[in-house]
Amino acid sequence: MKRLIYFVAVMALATGCRKYVEIDQIGKRTPTYTKDYRALLDNNSQLEAGFSLTIYSGDDTRFLDSSKQATMTDINGNAYTWQPQYWSDTQSDGDWDKLYKAIYTCNEVLAGVMASENGTDADKKQLFAEALTHRAYAYWCLVNIYSAQYDAATAATDPGIPLLLTPDLFASLQRVSVATVYNQITGDLKQAVDALPALPDYNTRPSKAAAYAMLARTYLMTRDFTTARSYAEQALALQNGVLDLRDYATSVATFPYRLKDPEVIFSKINAGFYQGGIQLDTALLSLLGTKDMRYALFVKPGGNFFPAFTGYGYWRYRYSREGNTITQGPGVPEMMLIKAECAARSGDAVTATNVLNSLREKRFLTADYTAYTPGTPAEALSRVVDERKREFFGTGLRWFDQKRLNKDAAFAKTVTRTFKGVNYTLEPNSNRYIFPIGTKYILLNPEIAQSPR
Repeated sequence: MKRLIYFVAVMALATGCRKYVEIDQIGKRTPTYTKDYRALLDNNSQLEAGFSLTIYSGDDTRFLDSSKQATMTDINGNAYTWQPQYWSDTQSDGDWDKLYKAIYTCNEVLAGVMASENGTDADKKQLFAEALTHRAYAYWCLVNIYSAQYDAATAATDPGIPLLLTPDLFASLQRVSVATVYNQITGDLKQAVDALPALPDYNTRPSKAAAYAMLARTYLMTRDFTTARSYAEQALALQNGVLDLRDYATSVATFPYRLKDPEVIFSKINAGFYQGGIQLDTALLSLLGTKDMRYALFVKPGGNFFPAFTGYGYWRYRYSREGNTITQGPGVPEMMLIKAECAARSGDAVTATNVLNSLREKRFLTADYTAYTPGTPAEALSRVVDERKREFFGTGLRWFDQKRLNKDAAFAKTVTRTFKGVNYTLEPNSNRYIFPIGTKYILLNPEIAQSPR
């Protein structure tokens, strides 16, 4: 009974999911028709959820204003300072809950859609494939937040996360290995791709481009750079639109909504809310430089936020016209940068530099833009890493780069910050790169072991 009530907010699952499938105007019922499963997968409030706390943990965020520090919640402050425990023994982890709730919904679809009524075989197969893709995204988030960085030498024994593949609420919650989770992610995506459309009707729905993009992300994390590049190129062959930020130099009135953004391949958004803006690190601001249109458009003085603060904050999400919505799903610039990184790592500095230039020329006014000239592969790789910092700041994605790049001596770094008068240090490959699992879940389900702290 404890598992039924408490795992990943199962009370919310057991009641919320039943409420969610009440799609008849009269009465309550379980999904029966193919259209019911389409409605399940189109519930973006559940299926589009990503993560939130990594935005506080990454080194592109730096809360220097003491007034902002004073107003941060304990949970956000704990994530900001990489504490051994983020939540009290009774508090829920919003990211964990939302991601596992999405997985539960996907598992419901996978268990029932092929036997549903009044739908074509092609429609059922597509919905099945969409559920696999959404589930793969959720597990990508979970394993990279709550587990050690993938390492080929240890992934088979490193503890991953509970891997739930059916809607059975009494399934085992023991943590499987990191390798097992990664194999499930890649297996789901490869199984899904043939039944997906090349491009979606809406970017919240999975597509071939989305599956390829997620495979590129996943293989990048495993350091299989040849395969990551291949999938990035396959994604770009289907979708390659890049916003020309020069078009918005004088007015952002026509800046596209997230659902119309040509860069977004698979729309996923943050799971939480941010108190009065995300203050940006001074080193990041120096790296951007004031001539970069990403600085001009996506960085604003603290006085633009409420409450105001000293320093500068992340502004791009304001253009979504959706409050605190931050785009975190894979997009065209990310695929370009994966291709460039993998090329540089293979010794192909020319291709890496050409890809960088094709992106960067749309990030500067013509008078301010200087193209890179190919140097050594090491120089090209360093430029790609810096470009990822510029392109993804404020989204929470930097945390995953920090974590994986600790495997490279050239990019491993010690991060220090001061919070409420106390200094904190995060060493490369520290266990603090692994988010703790909420104590609440472990107390009520002891088979879920805590990560080393």
